[in-house]
Amino acid sequence: MSKLTPTPGQTVGPFYGYALPFNKDNELLAPGSAGSIRLQGTVYDGAGDAIPDAILEIWQPDSEGNVVQRTGSLIRDGYTFTGWGRAAVGNSGVYTFTTVNPGPTEAGAAPFISVAVFARGLMNRLFTRIYLPENKEALAADPLLSSLDPERRKTLIARRDADGGLTWDLRLQGGNETVFLDFEGASQ
Repeated sequence: MSKLTPTPGQTVGPFYGYALPFNKDNELLAPGSAGSIRLQGTVYDGAGDAIPDAILEIWQPDSEGNVVQRTGSLIRDGYTFTGWGRAAVGNSGVYTFTTVNPGPTEAGAAPFISVAVFARGLMNRLFTRIYLPENKEALAADPLLSSLDPERRKTLIARRDADGGLTWDLRLQGGNETVFLDFEGASQ
C-alpha cells in the first residue's frame, strides 16, 4: 500500500463568519438570570492590534462544577444553562459571553473555562483556558498552571470586574502571548 501524503492546510477563516454564528450563541444562559456574569475581553494579534473577525467558543461546567450533558446547545431557551457558547468578536476585537462562574469539577481543583479560538491566518483552531482569579491555593496546585513560568501563568487568569464579571484578553502572539494547549502532541 502506498503512503498517503497530507495536503497543505488551509486557514480557518475569515469565511466562518457566514455559517458559524447563530442567535444568542454567546448566551450560555439569559442575561440577568440568577448567577449570570459577563465574560468579556479583546482578541489581539502579534502586533498588539485588535482582531476584528475572530470567533471564540467556550465550554465549562455549571456553578456547582457539573458538566452539562444535555443536547440542544444550539437552541437557546433563555433559562437552561448550556455549558457551551460561541461569540464573534466585533470590529473592535471585543467579545462577550453571558455565563456563570464555573465550579470546580473535583474538590480542591481550580475552576476554569475551556476556550477554542478561530481566526484568520490560523491553520488550526487554538485551545486555551480561562481560570478564575480568586482561589490562589487551587491555582497554585493546578497541574497546568504550576507547570508554567509565573509570567506565562498570568495569561490564563481572568480579572474580576467590579460588577462581578470577568475580563480576559487573548493575545495570539508577541509579548504576553496567551498560553495555548497542544492536544495533538500529548497523544503521540
